[in-house]
Amino acid sequence: MKRTRRKEYHESDGLRMKAAEGKNYALTALGSFLFAFGVNLFIVPLDLYSGGIIGMAQIFRTFLMNTVGLSLPQGLDIAGILNFLLNIPLFLLAYRSISRSFFCKTLFSVLIQTLFFTILAIPATPIITDTLASCLVGGIICGVGIGLTLRSGGCGGGIDILGVYFSRKNADFSVGKLGIIINAIVFGLCALLFELPVAIYSVLYAVIMAQVMDKVHYQNINMTVMIFTKHDGIQKAINEKMRRGVTYWKGAGAYTDEETFILVTAISKYEVNTLKKLIHNIDPQAFVIFQEGMSISGNFEKRL
Repeated sequence: MKRTRRKEYHESDGLRMKAAEGKNYALTALGSFLFAFGVNLFIVPLDLYSGGIIGMAQIFRTFLMNTVGLSLPQGLDIAGILNFLLNIPLFLLAYRSISRSFFCKTLFSVLIQTLFFTILAIPATPIITDTLASCLVGGIICGVGIGLTLRSGGCGGGIDILGVYFSRKNADFSVGKLGIIINAIVFGLCALLFELPVAIYSVLYAVIMAQVMDKVHYQNINMTVMIFTKHDGIQKAINEKMRRGVTYWKGAGAYTDEETFILVTAISKYEVNTLKKLIHNIDPQAFVIFQEGMSISGNFEKRL
């Protein structure tokens, strides 16, 4: 009887993991679509440039058109294909230095991006004629897209791979900050090769996108949690199910003078709902304090 229940539990747990993985791939696809949608419909029609590897691909595409004489049908762009080719060395970095799951999701994301960058026709006339407004809308859409992709456990390729790699090496590192630094270099080339306003508005778009991306990408927001409970076992559940360290000690309630366990742990904002459910299943009456945006150093695993 016990073996049957244990088998049913493992099968149920396996189904939940598969459902969660399917959800992550769906979020990756949605995020990749939003990124390509924002770039092709709001940034490219105004002759502006994205940042990172896709920006380099766009600059290379413009070079081929203006220098080599490459001619493309109206609305078609090969920047997505060039972006995929430039990402190949970074795919190897993701596979060897981050994780196989991250590599698979990133490869999937860039393939979806390449598809939509190619099939989403670029409007002959801008949807929003005001350049500043178009940068704002495009930056928000693209930031949400890349943020969703990162939340699903993958990334949009390019400098995001480097961002995830370095953020694992340094707990204070931010994917968005790396994007701003590298984009400044890319847009410096834009200023030299094209008109200065093109570079200025492109930088503005990149900054908006980076800020939105860091807000959507919850893993960049650290949380400290203090838990007050009369039930022994929450600390063990956090260790085993969330693989997070916990420090705890025994205290007493001032009003009841009853013994109380006081637990302290650190998590990312993305893990908050998981922790809440775990605590509620063991002690629905537990008192929990969440503190957001705390600076954490030391042996804290950055999960992206």
